[in-house]
Amino acid sequence: MARVKIDLPESFPFSSSLPIRITDINYGGHVGNDTILSLVHEARMQFLASLGFTEMNFGGTGMIMADAAIEFKNELFYGDTVIASVTANSVSKIGFELIYKLEKESEIGKKVIALAKTTMICYDYSIKKIVPIPAIALKKIRS
Repeated sequence: MARVKIDLPESFPFSSSLPIRITDINYGGHVGNDTILSLVHEARMQFLASLGFTEMNFGGTGMIMADAAIEFKNELFYGDTVIASVTANSVSKIGFELIYKLEKESEIGKKVIALAKTTMICYDYSIKKIVPIPAIALKKIRS
C-alpha cells in the first residue's frame, strides 16, 4: 500500500508555538486527524502574517488550497504545545507548496508529531479565476 511521503527541506524560516486545547481532543483521548489539519491552517495563517499577508490578501490577490497531505507520526494530548515550522517550496507561476513540521518537546528533545504539505494557488475571488503570484508575494516567499 502506497503511503504519503513528505520530503523535508533543510531549513524552516518560520516557527510558532500552538497550545493544544481541550476542544482539540477526540474520543480516543488524543488530538484527532482533523485537528492536525486545523493546526496546519493556524500555522499557515501565522506564517503569512509574518510576511505581511493573509490568505485573502496575498500581495493583492487571494489564495485557495488545491490539496493537502499529512504524515501522522505521534500523538498529541491536552496541555501539549506544538512547535509548528513552515516553509515555502516548489514555487510556480501560480502557486507554491507549504511544508509543515509539527513537533513537541519531549524528555529526549523534539519529537515529530506530523509532517504536512499544502499546495496554495493564487486566486482572484472577484473573477473566480486562478491568477499569477503577485511580484511582492513571490519575493517574500522566496527569501
